[in-house]
Amino acid sequence: MPGSFPFIKKNFMRIAIASGKGGTGKTTVAIHLYQYLSKLLDDQVQLIDCDVEEPNDLLFIPNAVNISENTVFTMVPEIDTAQCTFCKKCSDWCEFNAITLVKNRKFAEINKDLCHSCGACLHACEFAAIREYKNPIGTISGYKTTFGTGITEGRLRIGSSMQTSLIRALKKQTAGSAVLQILDAPPGTSCPVVETVSGAAYVILVTEPTPFGLNDLKLTVDLLNDLKIPFGVIVNKAGLGNKAVYGYLEANNIELIGKIPFSKEYAESYSKGTLLNNVPEELEAFYIKTAERLLEVTGIKN
Repeated sequence: MPGSFPFIKKNFMRIAIASGKGGTGKTTVAIHLYQYLSKLLDDQVQLIDCDVEEPNDLLFIPNAVNISENTVFTMVPEIDTAQCTFCKKCSDWCEFNAITLVKNRKFAEINKDLCHSCGACLHACEFAAIREYKNPIGTISGYKTTFGTGITEGRLRIGSSMQTSLIRALKKQTAGSAVLQILDAPPGTSCPVVETVSGAAYVILVTEPTPFGLNDLKLTVDLLNDLKIPFGVIVNKAGLGNKAVYGYLEANNIELIGKIPFSKEYAESYSKGTLLNNVPEELEAFYIKTAERLLEVTGIKN
């Protein structure tokens, strides 16, 4: 198992649930572990939905009550055409092609959805022609639940592409608010996923026994190896597809935490949002065992 177990400041720890592709069952695993870890840690567990483009953990948590909501802003530059000399130095410095300048029309615009608020253009401008204003990128909402310390979710503003910035703000706002935090990551291996898993003590990768599942699992494994974050794998929908994923795990000495067998009834519970109310006995034992394994490998409870 690669890497070490970094303990986060203020005596709390984060475990991320991730996957290389969507639809593997990442959220299913996250909400169940939130429930069972809450039982093992006297409710000192928090669930954080970092899939800010499409947060859905709340769909499966009954009786969650909204207790807070705040808007997250980034600072976006604005060009004063009266001061601007249209030298285009700011545009040359912008790595994200967010700045449009047309000198003969005295037109200057910064696309707020392309801008990453890095400040390069402010530094580049020698004529004090650029100032900043607050641009809303999304919201962070807290919910009280009947177990655990609650759920906090980020929700990206429609049209915004600032997923990473919102996830960073979400993690900062929730730092230290529970002994253990479970982060439900976005699918894929791009920047939002990197931001979500960074600083995690452990990552559970959820995959499925299909060629697409294996391909995307390999990409996520490479990412976590580069980041030196320890991880294990849960195979969901076991019994479908083929056995290539198991050969890959064995060949690369990757821990197989367990398998979740495919069940039509379980899938129906998911579609109805009643997963936590209809857990088959076999799966309940699996989630309890997985929760205990997480406490063991992270050392959070000896």
